[in-house]
Amino acid sequence: MKKLIALLLLIPFLTACGESNAEKAQVTAQAIHEHDRCHLCGMMITKYPGPKGQVHLKGQTVVPKFCSTRDMFNFALQPENKRQIEALFVHDAGATDWEKPTDDAFVDAKTAWYVYGTSKKAVMGPAVASFKTQEAAKQFAQDFGGAVLTYEQIDISLLAGE
Repeated sequence: MKKLIALLLLIPFLTACGESNAEKAQVTAQAIHEHDRCHLCGMMITKYPGPKGQVHLKGQTVVPKFCSTRDMFNFALQPENKRQIEALFVHDAGATDWEKPTDDAFVDAKTAWYVYGTSKKAVMGPAVASFKTQEAAKQFAQDFGGAVLTYEQIDISLLAGE
């Protein structure tokens, strides 16, 4: 009888271990506030134009936010950070104002499309403009120049201008 009671008490713990990713809480983008500073360079995030980014790290409550997608990638692509990433978000530049991106325009950075080498100005060097759709990225590249890239095509050497 004692064994049966002990087994019954363990069932909730055993089922919790088998929780699927779909059953876990969804990670969502956080708002960028007026006084938030870039995790990489320390600049005021909302003071500058262009899409911003944020990285959600496993087991962390503090979310590093960035004044540009370029800074976000420079952080996220570092080997010591890469394996800790739970989710990344970037502004969809096709759905928000370039000068003042809004929090409702965040999309999953891994499925977004990017335009690198554009004439459109952002903060801290060449913009890495982010878009939810490939069509929006292509149109932006046609209007402002640059190459359309996927998340996987962006690496440290590209960001360094090599």
